[in-house]
Amino acid sequence: MSSDALAPLNPVARRPAATLTPALLLAIVAWWALVALMMVWPDKPVGFAAPRFVAETHRLFVILAAALTVAALLSRLLTWRLLLEPLQLAARWLVALALLIALWETVTAKLALLPAPFFAPPRALIEAWATDWFRLGDSVLNSLRLLALGFLFGSLSGFATGVAIGWSRGLGYWVHPLLRFLGPVPSTALLPLSLYFFPSSFSAAVFLIALATWFPVTVLTWSGVSSVDNRYYDVARTLGASNLFLIVRVAVPASLPHVFVGLFMGLGASFSVLVAAEMMGVKSGLGWYLQWAQGWAAYANMYGALIVMALLFSSLITLLFALRDRMLKWQQNAVKW
Repeated sequence: MSSDALAPLNPVARRPAATLTPALLLAIVAWWALVALMMVWPDKPVGFAAPRFVAETHRLFVILAAALTVAALLSRLLTWRLLLEPLQLAARWLVALALLIALWETVTAKLALLPAPFFAPPRALIEAWATDWFRLGDSVLNSLRLLALGFLFGSLSGFATGVAIGWSRGLGYWVHPLLRFLGPVPSTALLPLSLYFFPSSFSAAVFLIALATWFPVTVLTWSGVSSVDNRYYDVARTLGASNLFLIVRVAVPASLPHVFVGLFMGLGASFSVLVAAEMMGVKSGLGWYLQWAQGWAAYANMYGALIVMALLFSSLITLLFALRDRMLKWQQNAVKW
């Protein structure tokens, strides 16, 4: 039997060859053009001090352009679709990113159209990360510790409160008015009181983050528990289930989609409270770092911290979505991020 006759039986033979899309080719050209722009066009002198980390910035962008080129070519030659398909999907964003950085480099380093130091060139970000990585890294760790404690306390207390008032009408009668009255108040409005009642600014910040998380988690958990079909409870009671079993094995699993929506909302609210609390009283953290950089007119450090903050917060929400998809497989990808 010829190889052509066996080809339909071979899944590898049926797989079409991977190709580089025009958008991906354009992305590769755009990144190498960005490298040429940085290295060939001389910078316009600004001030008396020579710019730092120029060569390091050039090497970094050469590595990025080379990595994109090698990844695309290897994926094409070796048919690595798991790598090629994400590159093709992000190709237009890669082109836009290269154009944005090229515009940024042109109006700051090459033409100096924007006033320094308020608008720094890309090399200033590299300098800020390279020279102040210890302080910035320490701020990230302190922000993560503060956020983890506040979000953990707020989500656990909100989940317990939501289950309690969703299960017990008597308890809901007393808690519901307080929830409607105090819940919408921004947590940052209570910052002066929290600094007075708590022994340290750190514990006050933990309380404010927990409070910002507690309200949406409570409301959504309460809504999830109260919306469970009563027929589920009737079937479980017929089989001899206790009230504890009904709560743990019926009410809570059925309300998990609502609970995760509350967790998403609480995590987003906790980010805002975290930055505000760190700007007011905490001695280390990303919010404190932003205020410190602004006070010293280190705007490149401020922009670098904002980029780190965006990547960190986006990664945390992505992690929470991954946890949701793992626990709620029957609703996987029902909520988009």
